[in-house]
Amino acid sequence: MRILKNLGKTDREIHDMIKKELKRQRESLELIPSENFASMAVMEAVGSVLTNKYSEGYPGRRYYGGNEFVDKIESIAIERAKALFGVPYANVQPYSGSPANFAIYAATCKPGDVVMGMNLTDGGHLTHGWKTSVTGQYFKSVPYHVKSDGYIDIDEARKLASENKPRLIWIGATAYTRALPFKEFAEIADAEGAYLAADISHVSGLVIAGVHESPAKYADIIMTTTHKTLRGPRGAIIMVTDKGLQKDPELASKIEKTVFPGLQGGPHDHTTAGIAVALLEASTPEFKTYGRQIVTNAKALAEELKARGLKLVTNGTDNHMILVDLTPIGKGMGLFVQEALDKAGITVNKNTIPNEPFSPFYPSGIRLGTPAVTTRGMKEQEMKVIGGYIADVIEEIKSYSMPEEKEERQEYIAKFKKEIGKNRKIKEIKKNVVDLCKRFPLYEGVKI
Repeated sequence: MRILKNLGKTDREIHDMIKKELKRQRESLELIPSENFASMAVMEAVGSVLTNKYSEGYPGRRYYGGNEFVDKIESIAIERAKALFGVPYANVQPYSGSPANFAIYAATCKPGDVVMGMNLTDGGHLTHGWKTSVTGQYFKSVPYHVKSDGYIDIDEARKLASENKPRLIWIGATAYTRALPFKEFAEIADAEGAYLAADISHVSGLVIAGVHESPAKYADIIMTTTHKTLRGPRGAIIMVTDKGLQKDPELASKIEKTVFPGLQGGPHDHTTAGIAVALLEASTPEFKTYGRQIVTNAKALAEELKARGLKLVTNGTDNHMILVDLTPIGKGMGLFVQEALDKAGITVNKNTIPNEPFSPFYPSGIRLGTPAVTTRGMKEQEMKVIGGYIADVIEEIKSYSMPEEKEERQEYIAKFKKEIGKNRKIKEIKKNVVDLCKRFPLYEGVKI
């Protein structure tokens, strides 16, 4: 099947870049835990004529005419989300996770209110109150942390909530490898009369598959992006639970008004359609099997990395994600390992670790996960092979370490990149990675 024929005629430059990106995805091991491969059906919906429509408002209450079919599409997406997550209200219009989270703040808080979320460098998300985010500037953020073993410090969170009386508490993370303690945080929020928002962007597909507990009976509000383990387009869903409506019968209405007209204009109808398709796919038995395999693969990959001598934050994983602590190897090694693995056709991202000893710009860890390689059909045997490749690449660059002097770093990094580009072992691993990827084809039969 040949696609993008018209694009090839209209804009050859962009067409060729997309073609190269498809080749990169096909011939690389995508291990960034927040990335996945949407189905052709999802991408067809996102690339449809729905991109032409303006639909400010909600189904049956639009500010534009001609929304008969858009109304039905959005209503289908809403009903599918409600059924899958077991909630009475869902809003599928948020453009992505960050504005969705800000809509939750705006619906529940006033500027200056106390809010709590996991500290960013401990694994939390930027929008859960970090100082460089508007969420940490418009509201008084009191972050909680993880313990020395990498697990969330629930006792500290309880103490901070008691002392600071937050209006809103977040439970959710972007680099946390263990199950999220929804029940314990519900108890903390209820004791202080706070709203509890569960940001399950990373694990929503695992929740649907039954391999991660659902927050529906604990949280007042649930937010998820739709492109990670859910394997849909880049969008977000805000949901209000029965518990949330019992706490505040107007909560769904407040969320609705905050999303539109409070923060956004017209929804992206093509994305809404893609979300609807992804939710239908997620309702199948095959998706549940997929979700279980994601976790099985992550555990297998973690065990292989440990067997090769690498140190993992929390010493393992409960979900789709692994966080490797590189401090035993050198200083600021996250960047070096990310760049070296990229040369080998293995895509990860540098990441801070709890109590980061070096710099958020040159952190001491890498974050990796299994959603995308599981989508390709890889299983435990392949995870063992991939773990070996990662360990082999790290072995090749163990002699490097980030200079303490800031003015020396850019020159040192440039020298490193030049040298690893010539590394024979890394080139050999790259060939092996391409061969492995060919055994698990991506978008088979699609040509550009």
